[in-house]
Amino acid sequence: MQNSNYLDRSSAPHITTLVLISAAGAIPINIFLPSLPAMANFFNVSYAKMQLSITVYLALTGAAQLIIGPISDRYGRRIVMLWTLTIFIFSAVGAALSTTFTSFMFFRCIQATSVAGYLISRTVVRDTSSRETAASLIGYVTMGMALAPMLAPAVGGWLGDHWGWQSNFHALALIGIITFVIVYFDLGETNKHKSDSFTAQFKAYPELLKSRRFWGYTLTLVFASGTFYAYLGGAPFVGESIFGLKPSEIGIYLAITPFGYMAGNGISGRYAHKIGMSRLLSFGPLIVIVAMFIAALLANAGATHPLSFFAFTFAIGLTNGLVLPSANAGLLDARPDLAGSASGLSGALMTSGGAILASLCGMFLTQESGVYPLIICIVLSAILCLLSAIFTIRLESKIRQDL
Repeated sequence: MQNSNYLDRSSAPHITTLVLISAAGAIPINIFLPSLPAMANFFNVSYAKMQLSITVYLALTGAAQLIIGPISDRYGRRIVMLWTLTIFIFSAVGAALSTTFTSFMFFRCIQATSVAGYLISRTVVRDTSSRETAASLIGYVTMGMALAPMLAPAVGGWLGDHWGWQSNFHALALIGIITFVIVYFDLGETNKHKSDSFTAQFKAYPELLKSRRFWGYTLTLVFASGTFYAYLGGAPFVGESIFGLKPSEIGIYLAITPFGYMAGNGISGRYAHKIGMSRLLSFGPLIVIVAMFIAALLANAGATHPLSFFAFTFAIGLTNGLVLPSANAGLLDARPDLAGSASGLSGALMTSGGAILASLCGMFLTQESGVYPLIICIVLSAILCLLSAIFTIRLESKIRQDL
């Protein structure tokens, strides 16, 4: 990465700034999860309907990335980040003040633009780094980013217990304000080759869709992150209805997964260039499959302690930490001149797939079913991730042989 001086827009952005904007894009997904049952009671709606605040949000973040990616290629990373942070702050305040489910969902929907933080942080890494260092840098960025989501459910559950679910969105507004100030002073424009027109960027999508490399890496991303999104869709229900946990307790158990994510990203950041992208892509999904198999055996044996399930969700985070940095680096290197568009399109597919998996888990989970539907969704996604990774590895090997 190019040399950077903190709070100096004329140099490359500091890595802590990239961590911060990534966190701002990730925290809204899970900070209020422990309060989801309480929010359903507040708005007098069913848990399944309240879960739309997750599934619809994920679907809209997918759609937002389709637009944000090309916009950042055309107009630049900095201006897009500042505008989306402004919307983020406004939506957080609006959600906190909502008194009806309809108004809450309106503000929750426009909050989906916060996904720009995750998209732009990886694109900035590609703008300022070579392929050889991009996987490691993305690993470090997402490892640091994992600290915030790791604490978010626990903090959100504590805030919900003491000041109600609205305090989660007050906290988001404060995070947005702090992030805006730092981005304003530290993030200069890293897109040195802006496209000539916005329309030209959308015309790139058919070209990307024809690329087998794009599909290989994208599907690996979709199904790796799918294990996590499936878990998000069902974990609050499992915590409350199966194990009888309070919001603050659910938040503590939800923090186990990001610990795994941080560990996986630490391995990627330090050893990706030594281990090799191929090994990380293929080994990661196997970890989840084994862990969920053990969790299913414990459930079948009648285990009732929450750790009999939640302890094994560490593997979900670990797998994502191993797979996502390498898959992202390979994806963005397929067409460096269309990095924003590629990032946006793959992100749209990733979060849309996550929304579907989260919704499916919510539909099939009941007190009678136990944790089995959630485990099945996670394992199926891991298997598809493994198959996609194998396809991508073989494709890259063939391309190298043809050169």
